[in-house]
Amino acid sequence: MSRLICIVCLLGSAAWGQIPSVNWESQKAEVLKHYRDLIQIDTSSPPGNETRAVEYLKKVFEAEGIPTKTFAVDPSRANLVARIKGNGSKRPLLLMAHTDVVSVQREKWPVDPFGAVIKDGYVWGRGSSDDKDKLAANLMVMLLLKRSGAPLDRDVIFLAEAGEEGDSQFGAMFMADKHFDEIDAEFALTEAGNAVIRNGEVAIVEIETAEKVPHPVRLVATGISGHASRPRVDNAVAHLAGAVAKLAAWQTPMRLNDTTRMYFEKLATVSTPEEAARYNGLNRPDRTAAIQQYLAENEPFHYSMLRTSVVPTIIKGGFRTNVIPSEAEATIDIRALPDENMPQFFAEMKRIINDPAVKFEETSFGARPTTQPSRLDSEMYIALERSAKRMYPHATVMPMMQTGATDMAYLRAKGVQAYGIGPAATEQDYINFGAHSDVERLQESSLYSFVEFTWNAVTDVVVHK
Repeated sequence: MSRLICIVCLLGSAAWGQIPSVNWESQKAEVLKHYRDLIQIDTSSPPGNETRAVEYLKKVFEAEGIPTKTFAVDPSRANLVARIKGNGSKRPLLLMAHTDVVSVQREKWPVDPFGAVIKDGYVWGRGSSDDKDKLAANLMVMLLLKRSGAPLDRDVIFLAEAGEEGDSQFGAMFMADKHFDEIDAEFALTEAGNAVIRNGEVAIVEIETAEKVPHPVRLVATGISGHASRPRVDNAVAHLAGAVAKLAAWQTPMRLNDTTRMYFEKLATVSTPEEAARYNGLNRPDRTAAIQQYLAENEPFHYSMLRTSVVPTIIKGGFRTNVIPSEAEATIDIRALPDENMPQFFAEMKRIINDPAVKFEETSFGARPTTQPSRLDSEMYIALERSAKRMYPHATVMPMMQTGATDMAYLRAKGVQAYGIGPAATEQDYINFGAHSDVERLQESSLYSFVEFTWNAVTDVVVHK
């Protein structure tokens, strides 16, 4: 039968000796079905309604004899945990993906955003790359492990979490704080990595091993209100504008960590000579200023990877043209390097602003715990490298620091070595058709190869050899 998996020994590689062999061609129909079914479940947040996806997953797992548990702050926003037991000689591996997706503006979509439409070799839909591709891949890995009956050194835990898109109190935060024993693991795999297709083949595989930490700040300028025909030196809007302009112009110090240092070293090996010279020259005192300016203007992602970033995002002040308001405020989105000393950083912010009329306060929106990068020499990272090289022999594998934030922060804060992975896409697809876009989509062939990549990495660390 096409769904059966034969346990075979792969000749010439002790590392793969007892790993189940899969006929991947025969798995495509089931992979695609689960993927499309999950996209078609509208879990837009707000309001979320992730329990709809949990009910689907629960039914699939129960049909395979895999036990599940559900945990919820809100009954409509449940989390699901499934577990396949190992012999306990090693600590568990956690496979995590979130079930919620960001909202859509339907009028801007060329297809039904929840139709999982197959068109031009792509599957289109909200969540197709964030995060129902990982959800479907993790589901298939669990099903194939169960069907194989392979001996496992570790428990393999599946977590479908709610609320990743801004409401972690319903998902990862809740599970880490209240039910961590259900998901406690040595390693975790989830979203935030990438694989880049160039000239028709995968050229780069990025494994997320670190991420920046959100520290949003609100600036508040105060003065005396009055008639706008009578200028005031304590005009709150003017003071706020001056503070915002100073922060926007502030080039915070560049600092590399193990992840970003290796990232730029390896990126240079797969770049044009001109690009490579920039990446290799970051630490050269005679060149770094010009290089950083170039990155700020042309490669903002790379510029942000090098520093704690400070970005004004919202300004509020005033209500009438002819009234000087007594207060104005701005929101500053700070994304800190993992080792940033925030009290010192805030002290430097105050020095840069240098205006007693402007106060600032930290806000909790989007806040996640500060954590250190995951190891680059762990069994899991090495398995991910090995899986990438097995599938994409010409690809360069590199660690990457996410400039955004993910729910891996809650796992890393508990000591879990967490890694972000993702399916392959062209650079143009990432730019024009990626996560949160109005035309989110994923190449169908990339979905299948991503499931296989995940399977190879997982079985490398869980199957008894």
